[in-house]
Amino acid sequence: MMRIAIKLLITVLALLFVAEYIPGIFVSGFYIALIVSVIFVLINLTFKPILLVLTLPINLITLGSFTFVINAFIFWFVSTFIEGFTVVGVLPAFIGAFIVSVFSWMGNRFI
Repeated sequence: MMRIAIKLLITVLALLFVAEYIPGIFVSGFYIALIVSVIFVLINLTFKPILLVLTLPINLITLGSFTFVINAFIFWFVSTFIEGFTVVGVLPAFIGAFIVSVFSWMGNRFI
């Protein structure tokens, strides 16, 4: 249980970092970042495997690079229905999703 809370906290901190330093991504506070992180993780656990299977031919052709597009789409999609979290544009979605994924990956490696 403690590991899940630490992983979630790492994702929240990564999201707050991205919102602070990437123009086009806005988070209104820690509570909103926590909600966004929970929903982002839940969508990644449920819908991302389905999307990866559906886009398998494109993913194979691009040697896995299309996964970045899927991550950016999920990042932007979460911003469409949470008040207080905004992603303006495609490039901020790519950069934000990439940085949050890298922070989460690094945090999971240390835990």
